[in-house]
Amino acid sequence: MQRRDFLATAGLTTAMLAMAQDKQQGSGESGFTSIFDGKTLAGWSVCEGPESAFYVDEGAIIVHPSAGYPTWLRSAEKYENFDFRGEFFVKGWTDSGIYIHAPEHGRPMWCGMQLHIFHELDAKPAPESMGSIFPLVPPLKVNVKNQGEWNTFRIVMDWPRLQVWTNGEIVQDLNVETVPELAQRLRSGYLGFESLSYPIRFRNLRVMGLPSTVTWNPLYESAADLAKWHVSDGKPQFAALGPVLYSDGVGHMATNEKFRDFELQMYVRHALHHNGGVLFRTSGQGSSGRHYEIQLHDVEGAHYPTGSLYSIKRGLYPRIEHDQWWLLQMRVKDAACQVRINGETVLEYDRLENLEEGPIELQAHDQGRYTEYKQIRVRRI
Repeated sequence: MQRRDFLATAGLTTAMLAMAQDKQQGSGESGFTSIFDGKTLAGWSVCEGPESAFYVDEGAIIVHPSAGYPTWLRSAEKYENFDFRGEFFVKGWTDSGIYIHAPEHGRPMWCGMQLHIFHELDAKPAPESMGSIFPLVPPLKVNVKNQGEWNTFRIVMDWPRLQVWTNGEIVQDLNVETVPELAQRLRSGYLGFESLSYPIRFRNLRVMGLPSTVTWNPLYESAADLAKWHVSDGKPQFAALGPVLYSDGVGHMATNEKFRDFELQMYVRHALHHNGGVLFRTSGQGSSGRHYEIQLHDVEGAHYPTGSLYSIKRGLYPRIEHDQWWLLQMRVKDAACQVRINGETVLEYDRLENLEEGPIELQAHDQGRYTEYKQIRVRRI
């Protein structure tokens, strides 16, 4: 794996400029915003667990020992590129992590990334060591104080470069795009802390946003975005419910724009045993015309379950449940198509014959069994 080859001719990145400013300014804290007041969890949300899973004492956020995985604590804001700094406390056996680009729904460690926090002073860094991008990329070195001491951390994400320092020493200097699994992860999301029932502590949390390097086109985020779509086939029931796009009935709704090569992201929620699909490179006539379809059908034993390229290749059945939001990611480039659900690749296909651009269409296929969508966004590639 080549982790630094892209840096040789890259010049000064945003992160490097920020570091140079730090050196000039001495404290290195200009432009940072505190995201923990030291007294309350204001601005943070407990996800997938009880409200008591995290609490504040003596100026630190503490994981309650009764709060197990997958409970995690989520920041109020989403971040794409950033400089995140703080401290964590380790005494004895500790197992936790800091989430980067965590999703609103889905598995934070697989949709985004996790910087692993562990107590062992491994002589040989491993993908599970302290400072790893867990469980894929070992740190450059293991640097943790584990005898009841505070450790400093700094995480700089300036896609595709990810740098991490603990206690002032660099432990990750990684081109994310050289790691195939990480290259497909979310490029923006929440910061967060993982709970594995060990009473780890965090304090002095502050962050500075860095310039964005990717632009997404929102296809549906609010009712106003319904104007970007039109009914292309049948008599489906598509309704704008604030940030949620609701569908039922039978038919299709298509984007007004056409796309050939693109990345698509959205959250999906549906009734038990629903049936629908996401169509691409269509002729704008739903499934009656030229099209490819990524099936949405939450029946594991179905001929083509959720994530499959309908009538062409069966996908691996993903870990989804009805009435719960999950993350769908699609990448279509030339003859290749990839589908990821909740951070897991369920379909890869590289023999698409139709290379013409066309609308993206949502299919309603089963009267009385709804499908909902939110945060639908696309970018051309």
